[in-house]
Amino acid sequence: MGGIFGVASKEDCVNDLFFGIDYHSHLGTKRGGMAVYGERGFDRAIHNIENSPFRTKFERDVEELNGNLGIGCISDNEPQPLLVQSHLGSFAITTVGRINNTEELVDYSYKNGSIHFLEMSGGRINATELVASLINQRDSIVEGIRHAQQMIDGSMSMLLMTEKGIYAARDRVGRTPIVIGKKDGAFCASFESFAYFNLGYQDYKELGPGEIVYITPEGVETVGEPGEEMKICSFLWVYFGYPTSSYEGVNVEEMRYRCGSMLAKRDNVKPDFVAGVPDSGIAHAIGYANESGIPFARPFIKYTPTWPRSFMPQKQSQRSLIAKMKLIPVHKLIKDKSLLLIDDSIVRGTQLRETTEFLYQSGAKEVHVRPACPPLLYGCKYLNFSRSKSDLDLITRRIIREREGEKELDKLSDYADPNSTSYKEMVDEIRKEQNFTSLRFHRLDDMEKSIGISPCKLCTYCFSGKE
Repeated sequence: MGGIFGVASKEDCVNDLFFGIDYHSHLGTKRGGMAVYGERGFDRAIHNIENSPFRTKFERDVEELNGNLGIGCISDNEPQPLLVQSHLGSFAITTVGRINNTEELVDYSYKNGSIHFLEMSGGRINATELVASLINQRDSIVEGIRHAQQMIDGSMSMLLMTEKGIYAARDRVGRTPIVIGKKDGAFCASFESFAYFNLGYQDYKELGPGEIVYITPEGVETVGEPGEEMKICSFLWVYFGYPTSSYEGVNVEEMRYRCGSMLAKRDNVKPDFVAGVPDSGIAHAIGYANESGIPFARPFIKYTPTWPRSFMPQKQSQRSLIAKMKLIPVHKLIKDKSLLLIDDSIVRGTQLRETTEFLYQSGAKEVHVRPACPPLLYGCKYLNFSRSKSDLDLITRRIIREREGEKELDKLSDYADPNSTSYKEMVDEIRKEQNFTSLRFHRLDDMEKSIGISPCKLCTYCFSGKE
């Protein structure tokens, strides 16, 4: 995944930029970057944040950078922002999204004026550099951004900073958000709507799908009208989004309460406690407990002072170790108790199985599991939310392959139907493999109701396979 933030201010913007980017640290794990424009022209800092948080790595840069325009990012992939010199002038650019047709676009760029791209480790091309190449194939920045939006298979939101202002562009069908904040003498653009509140900004505008705006310290001008089609990622509410964020007017924390409530309405088990897997499962569990009347409890507590987020390391074994080591049991809330555990999702199943075993070893009598979304049947084609290299990394797909063999792909729609026999048998296979007492997934229709915007505006591809 990743997050982006930009500021246009009449005063020096570096502190706002620094903290605004830092508030996106929950969205990325590999690189952080800041670029500013001031009296010295363009200036930039990029650091690896895999083993140390953004704030620690960039504190010294804040003292050295200065400017009234700035953009930056937390990135799960390539180093950015990039500084670019072209026939459109000099600019800095940062992006968040995914490109599926990289090879096609590289060939296209070669045929239309680009003579080389810098290779990263593993022979990959920096996606942000490729976006810049597409923009530079047109006669203006706005035309170039539109061109990139139309050419990219996937999704791509971006901030592009010139010497005079910042262009903010939401991806063509709005899979990821960009919101504008305002305070006296400054405007900001942010992936997360909460990232600017403590900096003194208030909500000003949420960009529509494909909308392009030009931001200066004096104002915000729409230079590319929004489109009508929207497919915002539903997983933003279920997992990605920070609880204080809102997308399309829907707050993440409130949605998770509704989600847990709907799970409870369809359930009939009577555990001693309802618990959420920290952190994203907690709000879902509160919603379940409020609806069911079953007490909410924290039978394990996450030790956060030193352990990083469990998805940060590249190796699954290291991620599993971190997930295990940072959960500390409260034995009196576990021993001889029946627990209902809510997690945001089941992807591979590795960590949740280990958490379940950890509860049994701590004396739990039963562990009922209720994921807050439907079974994940398809790898996401639009956002890099998982390091899975294949759909068969998903526990659902592995079980379906074992059951159906070569007919697997033809049967997926049946396995996505919560009323089908195939779905029920798949869920039971997952339950047995994971050693849960019982397992019930959230239904897609209930999840859509939990979000509360028109289902046709939501992307649910990873659950349904429908684009």
